[in-house]
Amino acid sequence: MASNPDFVQYIVDQCGKAGDITARKMFGDYGVYCNGKIFGLVSDNGFYVKPTEAGRQMLRSVDLRPPYEGAKPYFYIEDVDDSDYVSALVRATCTDLPEPKPKSKRK
Repeated sequence: MASNPDFVQYIVDQCGKAGDITARKMFGDYGVYCNGKIFGLVSDNGFYVKPTEAGRQMLRSVDLRPPYEGAKPYFYIEDVDDSDYVSALVRATCTDLPEPKPKSKRK
């Protein structure tokens, strides 16, 4: 089941205080980015954040589950209605994540 575009936009809006938040459709669901760095997924109308130590320390409760079959576990974020909490979690997570590798130029 794919995610509802309205739900995806809601997640983008809720994370907005963390930086420039965008979502890109990928494999039927969405990757969520902050300032160009992927930090999470929206899959089947659920919000998942890459696990980091900084993120774990901010979580109200730790719920690790894969966003889709065969995926590594991510933090499942149930409380998406508190934008201050969600944005702070995104900021902390992105601080711990490595910078994206530069895209290679096609020849």
